[in-house]
Amino acid sequence: MSDVTPELLVRAYASGVFPMADTAASTEIYWVDPTERGIVPLDGFHISRSLAKAIRREDYSVRINSDFALTLEHCADRPETWINGEIFQLYCALYDMGLAHSLEVWRDDKMIGGVYGVTLGGAFFGESMFSKATNGSKIALSYLVHRLRTGGFSLFDTQFITSHLQSLGAIEIPREAYHQQLAEALRIRADFTAPVTPDAGRLLADLKPKYYG
Repeated sequence: MSDVTPELLVRAYASGVFPMADTAASTEIYWVDPTERGIVPLDGFHISRSLAKAIRREDYSVRINSDFALTLEHCADRPETWINGEIFQLYCALYDMGLAHSLEVWRDDKMIGGVYGVTLGGAFFGESMFSKATNGSKIALSYLVHRLRTGGFSLFDTQFITSHLQSLGAIEIPREAYHQQLAEALRIRADFTAPVTPDAGRLLADLKPKYYG
């Protein structure tokens, strides 16, 4: 086990670095500060026609923080994961401190998609997401962006970007630009738990889809 504490983890995020482990079985944690940082511009989220159709169907429910630990378990349930036991416990501790949150998509009492992350000021540090049904994670990210916009956030950090995130509008920015955006975001008072009605019509009106792809 490392000597990383929840308090040290909070200071690390405020400094622009985040922890990872090589595997679920790893006992070591290392710090990462990428030269190119992934972010999702909160005014540039991409919604395809098929995703907009899935959102309008509303055959799901959206919840926040209803089962944070289960969200982490689903995120770690893959052949390769950086979420080891210590990281799992650290984020649960941040959740208990009110600094980590999950947004979950449910259908028939089963969690079919979700995302979790850390909040400091006006920054949301997205840690991981998962999908157990078609569009599960995309619906989760759509409602997450809507919530961040409504709650007064200015920065959605995805750490790295994948083709999946790129299709939703994620971009890479240089480390220096990221640190500047982070410094500005930390001065903002935002609220992840601000009342937001999980309504498809309001979400699509807020995000104004341009039907990319």
